[in-house]
Amino acid sequence: MSAIAESIRLVHEAAAAATDKMAVDVIAFDVSEQLAVADAFLLCSAPNGPQVRAIVEAIEERLAANGQKPAHREGERENRWVLLDYLDVVVHVQHEEERTYYALERLWADCPTIPLGAAAKVTR
Repeated sequence: MSAIAESIRLVHEAAAAATDKMAVDVIAFDVSEQLAVADAFLLCSAPNGPQVRAIVEAIEERLAANGQKPAHREGERENRWVLLDYLDVVVHVQHEEERTYYALERLWADCPTIPLGAAAKVTR
């Protein structure tokens, strides 16, 4: 079973919002086969805390406009690694240093990526 259509739609919306705020290295993974608690993870990063915060706010605004609010949120105080849990979709917005150190891409490398197309146009 792969990520359901609604989860993929949310990933695309979140990726577009992140990209609008110049997030870099935007990538999404279909984790539905490995996890029972989520369908997809979206990862993106920024070079500084204020930009991490701006990306998080843009994602929350975009998804709220579609009737989605995070069930859980972590890391806002430090703006180094903010996690937005939309239940079926989990968004990780990381400072570039945390992104390099924790290397979540390696952890989820066995999972298929979700094509983002234009939603992931910004890279380093």
